[in-house]
Amino acid sequence: MLESLITSKTRLRLLVKFFVNSKTQSHLRGLADEFGESTNAIRKELNNLTQAGFLVKESDKNKIAYKANVKHPFFSNIQEIIRKYLGLDKLLEQILERMGEVSQVILVGDLSRGIDSGKIDVVVTGDNLNENYILNLSNKIEEMIDRKVVLTLLPEKMLSTGLVLFDKEVGA
Repeated sequence: MLESLITSKTRLRLLVKFFVNSKTQSHLRGLADEFGESTNAIRKELNNLTQAGFLVKESDKNKIAYKANVKHPFFSNIQEIIRKYLGLDKLLEQILERMGEVSQVILVGDLSRGIDSGKIDVVVTGDNLNENYILNLSNKIEEMIDRKVVLTLLPEKMLSTGLVLFDKEVGA
């Protein structure tokens, strides 16, 4: 659906890369390798997004690193749209609805680094988690969002380099 609004596939991939997790940084060559596209196509879109203020550039030795501009007035709106596009809102809703006493929901794997591989890896921590429900949940979510979903249950909270989608203690 978002593809009809943002017609450039490269631009959409860049928005996913930088707005799923605002801590993601990358440089031109790394993006070209990751996307399998020419540096010219990537450079054009990076320049467009930077000129619009959605991305910021930082010099890192001989390379220029790009990242999301978290101070942009539309940052949270764009991040929310990208997360909805990926189905993360529906995934979180389904997990919290019937899963049990959920402490955390953490996005790990490729997508937490802004790489849309079509697979969503999620770790769910908490007490008395409904393991039977999780078996059905993965298939249900996959049908809803048209992406492969891998859910991992852990009894204890974890410190992760992933992206925390929900934390009961923080209230978010």
